[in-house]
Amino acid sequence: MSGTRLGDLMVKESLIAPEQLAQALEYQKKNGGRLGSCLIKMGFVNDEDVTTFLSRQYGVPSINLAYFEVDSDVVKLVPEDTARRYEIVPLSRVGSSLTIAMVDPTNVFAMDDIKFMTGFNVEPVVASESSIREAIDRFYAQAQGSALDKVMEEFAEGGEDVLELEATQEELAEGELERAAGEAPVVKLVNIILRESVNRGASDIHMEPYEKDYRVRFRIDGLLQTVMTPPFKMRDGIISRIKIMSKLDIAEKRLPQDGRIMIRFQKDGKVKQLDFRVSVLPTLHGEKVVMRLLDKENLRLDMTKLGFEQESLTKFERAILKPWGMVLVTGPTGSGKTNTLYSSVSRLNSPDTNIVTAEDPVEFQLHGINQVQMKEQIGLNFASALRSFLRQDPNIILVGEIRDFETAEVAIKAALTGHLVLSTLHTNDAPSTISRLMNMGIEPFLVATSVQLICAQRLVRRICVNCKIEHKMPLQALIDAGYTPQEAQEVVTYKGKGCEKCNGTGGKGRVGLYEVMEMTEDLRELVLVGASALELKRKAMELGMITLRRSGLIKVREGLTTLEEVVKETVL
Repeated sequence: MSGTRLGDLMVKESLIAPEQLAQALEYQKKNGGRLGSCLIKMGFVNDEDVTTFLSRQYGVPSINLAYFEVDSDVVKLVPEDTARRYEIVPLSRVGSSLTIAMVDPTNVFAMDDIKFMTGFNVEPVVASESSIREAIDRFYAQAQGSALDKVMEEFAEGGEDVLELEATQEELAEGELERAAGEAPVVKLVNIILRESVNRGASDIHMEPYEKDYRVRFRIDGLLQTVMTPPFKMRDGIISRIKIMSKLDIAEKRLPQDGRIMIRFQKDGKVKQLDFRVSVLPTLHGEKVVMRLLDKENLRLDMTKLGFEQESLTKFERAILKPWGMVLVTGPTGSGKTNTLYSSVSRLNSPDTNIVTAEDPVEFQLHGINQVQMKEQIGLNFASALRSFLRQDPNIILVGEIRDFETAEVAIKAALTGHLVLSTLHTNDAPSTISRLMNMGIEPFLVATSVQLICAQRLVRRICVNCKIEHKMPLQALIDAGYTPQEAQEVVTYKGKGCEKCNGTGGKGRVGLYEVMEMTEDLRELVLVGASALELKRKAMELGMITLRRSGLIKVREGLTTLEEVVKETVL
């Protein structure tokens, strides 16, 4: 449809005034582009007005592409350059009909061209120009397009490690899997996935094969998000490429395998080193790969920035500055325990202190600290490492995790013989950690005398500061969550509306909730008489312990997180 005709019809429908049309035509003459686009840029109409108008005028349905996902097989029917030239997006195929979204449903040249190219009858629907451009970027990014080469070049600039990986790959025996992994599209695609995970701030990459499709998801701020569905035929090539990079056996498909990828690349003029911990697991439809991204820049070693309430931080620092005893950090996988322990040893790291750690695996390398990687297959476990440590004249010992009686026993003996021992346990809250140690077989008097402090923690999503808005909650919901009636009246709650910076989720980054239980004389007496976790919790709260739920409610009151997040992660 010609711009003038569209303008005349919009004036006739009272969508715009005649003088607005004149101004838009003048603007179009100077700057080019479609009249509809010029009207939108000048603020006379919005996207929705134009699409609704065209839909009504031509009896063609309109569509909001922001909520539309397209099968990659349908996208491949129309080349990207054709889609950009005609401003169209292929949406779905039923039998011999192909539905396409168009800015201008009267463009017969475009429809004829697509019909000739694909051999299908074309059914148009209307979408706005901006949403079509966004959709082209989004849908064609899943296929390997022109951006791939650019990203690959930039990625390869990292130098040694990438080149080293390429060399390793060529040294391998010639075979089908090696050839599949060496094909340029597979190499580029894997590099893009690794690169994107860094750019988006992901903590894990999940690559999952199903019966007919292959899915790539990133865990961002604790939530999994689907980012890509590569062609199913690339599955074996992708897995082989990752196995080659992490020096695993590419012929072994029946057993789980673990490895590591070290990569360097340039970002903003700086050389960035990345460490991916790789786990390969055989599933029903092929091998699932999970990569944990260990980015040292994301490691917060300043204890004051982790999210501790001031009184909890004072107690924690008091405990780790003692010359002996045991400090335990507890919580489920992914609750930030490692970060808290590393922050603690960094705080204690000085030239006059000998710090040794037993970890499985060593996640980050810290200067000035002697870190030991566990190797179960040769008998190097936490208990045997701990025994060796005691002959190494240590001041501070960090044990990655207390999993069994043997490790717990050696750790407690070390704590009672003049060493500070830091470790983790998987328990729900601080008081139940005492019961867990006794269930392992440790005598109550040993627990009471060795443990100095227990810190339970969780991570909750921060509200995105870019789209933070006030969000009123019912008074009863606030009281049910744990606020007193007076606090519930005064508290102001917020949420994220959803924006580009937070991918529409309303949350960006995470903050810790902490429950710090300092072992006072009163609590030690309760442990000695075999008190339950409930009795210990009650007493600790009397003595001023901030529980996980209370820590969460404080963060809600400070506008850092939402009540939903706190309720999801903690109990009253």
